[in-house]
Amino acid sequence: MSAPAARARLTTCLAPRAAAQRARGNGLRSISVASTSGRPARRPIVARARQSSMLPRPATTRPISTTAPRRFADVSDDSHTFNPASIDRESDEVDVCIVGGGPAGLSAAIRLKQLANEAGNEDFRVLLLEKAGELGAHILSGAVIQPNAIEELFPDWLAEDNENRFTGATPAGKDSMRFLTKGMAIPIPTPPQMNNHGNYIVSLNEFTKWLGERAEEVGVEVYPGFAASEVLYKPDGSVKGVATNDLGISRSGKPKDTFERGMEFHARITLFGEGCHGSLSKQVIKQFDLRSESQPQTYGLGVKEVWEVQPEKFKKGEIVHSMGYPLPANTYGGAWMYHFGDNLVSIGLVTALDYENPWLSPYGEFQKLKQHPLYRNVLEGGKCISYGARALIEGGFQSIPKVAFPGGALIGDSAGFVNVPKIKGTHNAMKSGMLAAEATFAALKDSADSGSVFLYEYEEGLRKSWIWKELKEVRNIRPSFHNPLGIYGGIMYSGLEAFVFKGRVPWTLKHKVADHAATKPADQCQKIEYPKPDGKITFDILTSVSRTGTNHEEDQPVHLQVKDWDKHTAETYPKFKGLENRFCPAGVYEYVEDSTKPEGVRFQINAQNCIHCKTCDIKAPNQDINWQVPQGGEGPKYYMT
Repeated sequence: MSAPAARARLTTCLAPRAAAQRARGNGLRSISVASTSGRPARRPIVARARQSSMLPRPATTRPISTTAPRRFADVSDDSHTFNPASIDRESDEVDVCIVGGGPAGLSAAIRLKQLANEAGNEDFRVLLLEKAGELGAHILSGAVIQPNAIEELFPDWLAEDNENRFTGATPAGKDSMRFLTKGMAIPIPTPPQMNNHGNYIVSLNEFTKWLGERAEEVGVEVYPGFAASEVLYKPDGSVKGVATNDLGISRSGKPKDTFERGMEFHARITLFGEGCHGSLSKQVIKQFDLRSESQPQTYGLGVKEVWEVQPEKFKKGEIVHSMGYPLPANTYGGAWMYHFGDNLVSIGLVTALDYENPWLSPYGEFQKLKQHPLYRNVLEGGKCISYGARALIEGGFQSIPKVAFPGGALIGDSAGFVNVPKIKGTHNAMKSGMLAAEATFAALKDSADSGSVFLYEYEEGLRKSWIWKELKEVRNIRPSFHNPLGIYGGIMYSGLEAFVFKGRVPWTLKHKVADHAATKPADQCQKIEYPKPDGKITFDILTSVSRTGTNHEEDQPVHLQVKDWDKHTAETYPKFKGLENRFCPAGVYEYVEDSTKPEGVRFQINAQNCIHCKTCDIKAPNQDINWQVPQGGEGPKYYMT
């Protein structure tokens, strides 16, 4: 097929979806099919005859239609049951499909194309799908990054003579650790794992955008605004690829006149790099029983703001970590404050989601943190410019599942490679993506048939990498906080591990219970009253959400799936008294007074506020809230997070 014809087909297929994204105001950038600024053009999404002798394709692949998408405005019979599955989806075949445009997914994509280009196989297709309207828009982290992975991928990533270098890295400066009481900040020794010499403070949001540009330069097909919502399987049970979600379905489940069926992407290998608790990752973990030999995963919720502070209070490169106040002694967590860029300060609090007291609000605890003199003295007189929240992996070494399965693999935080004591995970996420890429390219290069592929080399590579060594060494630190002395016992044991044992002990501590099962009934816990926000240092939750740029179309199926809202209320509210109100950092869940209901309240989901943190899916006591992707391109649009 000629290049103009391919471009015409691509435009016909994807233009309606891009137009729908723009109409929703989510900033889906137009999809480029021609080379600009000297960069390689993206390969068109079409089912085309394969040139590569390495990976033959079946001749039965259905080409993408060049006709206009089917509309359903004429469906007027209320008795008609609409079933999107009755309508064929367009499909495309690629060599590798990657779900998730974070550091892990982009590193995997870049490494694959580096290997393919070095081998002279420029037709090797690597396609990356990202649910956010633009790369980085859903990314949030502290973040201090350890540069070993990025230096391996791009040795000149900071070089002055590299015109495409990353310009947003602030070299780490002074490190300090504090134990907080309500009014004091007591210096304590900084564990060796937290030594940040040679590291860099970055906005991970900006760093991810930069990685996306590098991916396009080497020929990766990057498609933001496409939310993968379904895993596809072959008849033998192996993963065949993924499908993106349908557009233009109303809240009642009926098609609107803008209805458009999703697309299928079939691949020899599908890599899942959705980040923490991804909606498809949790499905393949269950489908292939990948946790059969590991402990359940545990999580924390990170709540973050970025402030522009007064110049006299800015100390470029300074890194401060704290433990203790405001969290209760039986709740694991900690806070940070990083000075980076020009007069910018990143501040945040991580609260472990295995907390017991349902009256606790991670958002409320974060507001209390900012009133502590250690933090208030820096923020006072400044301006909050960004807010966000995200669940993060805390399980560590003993919670890593099997990462490979027939037809695919988990990479990054879809598997869980965060080093909690180090407070870092980006380097491990990137390295895991690179290891998966190398194993994938080797497997496909050596396989001439179209059968299912299993990435044995990926699992083996992980065990030989620094990821395995690093996580094994600190495996006992996080679970050590499950003891009768709470944070105090955990600090004492962690000190022994950090300075004396260094992971050489013959035992591996276990996580006590799953996060959702740790919650106690409200009548067994002390109620917590949070101060009213002052509007200067502390803010109400809706003001904070307004700083996330979040946008969801209202008339669509609620992506926070609860089968029976009344049943959820009956089973959850009497025991936990509105736990969902408090664990959500975006005001999504409410119990509204309603005298017509047996419990006197009505459960309400404000899905438009959702910032995709996944906390509800993790912490709901009865595990009856299922987080699924909304329409592609929707959600937060983070800035400098």
